[in-house]
Amino acid sequence: MTRVPESAGAADRVRVPAARGWSRPRGGSRKSNTDPRPWGRSNTPWLYLAPSLVVLGGLLVYPIYQLGLISFFQYTQAQVSGGEPTTFRGLGNYTELFSDSQFWQVLLATVLFAAACVASTLAVGCALAVTLTRVRALPRLVLMMAALGAWATPAVTGSTVWLLLFDPDFGPVNRVLGLGDHSWTYGRYSAFLLVLLEVVWCSFPFVMVTVYAGIRAVPGEVLEAAALDGASQWRIWRSVLTPMLRPILTVVTIQSVIWDFKVFTQIYVMTNGGGIAGQNLVLNVYAYQQAFASSQYSLGSAIGVVMLLILLAVTLVYLRLLRRQGEEL
Repeated sequence: MTRVPESAGAADRVRVPAARGWSRPRGGSRKSNTDPRPWGRSNTPWLYLAPSLVVLGGLLVYPIYQLGLISFFQYTQAQVSGGEPTTFRGLGNYTELFSDSQFWQVLLATVLFAAACVASTLAVGCALAVTLTRVRALPRLVLMMAALGAWATPAVTGSTVWLLLFDPDFGPVNRVLGLGDHSWTYGRYSAFLLVLLEVVWCSFPFVMVTVYAGIRAVPGEVLEAAALDGASQWRIWRSVLTPMLRPILTVVTIQSVIWDFKVFTQIYVMTNGGGIAGQNLVLNVYAYQQAFASSQYSLGSAIGVVMLLILLAVTLVYLRLLRRQGEEL
């Protein structure tokens, strides 16, 4: 390091060479190398999400585009085989669909069936979640393993097992209840009830595990204080746990709505394609019948688009509720 004489002026003193390994940037001002640029901070999350967005684009965007495209054309078996040219119908398929009384009956049945499934799933899942907090370790483990077994069972397998349980000739349920050769799939409401039981059986583990995790996160002092004040278990659940678990309950409710609204496998397997004379049709099975049984692919695509819009509206409501809860917190 060069020594500067004491008599040197200020202009000379500032020319002292810098420490080794550091050089003054050109332009006269020194900038920190650790301060990222604004555009880097804003684009970094998108760089991490890019691979997932590419995969989702290939698996979702293109099929949805084709679904919407087919719904605007006349697309039947004749067009698939190339016997007749494809003609543009615009909103003609949707007009035909909305003018069909069967579509509105199926839509109403789908909404009511999904609502019953969601309410029953939440009731069973929440009740068992509370039960898990009040039993010992071994019964808790057995209940958790049984629930996860139901959750992991494929829908086709679970539906077949439930049909065997309620079989009018060999099923044990009719023998225990003394119903003889009663057929659960013959009547409209009994068939819907049977499917509802199977849907709840394979759906409640998700609600149970999620709500149980939320209850375990609640401070024990809060529950002890409510018990000391003389609150019953129902009052503790309604006035203490429910407000604290509202974000979790919102998540499981919206997801249950989406899952139960688009039920297909259970209805198709357990009612043999929609029941007698289509009495147990839901929108997914109705779209399948129109597209593949009747070869009206354009009508089936239109039903799929309507379902997509309904579920999209439910998802937007879900996101809005989550955002509002985040602002309140």
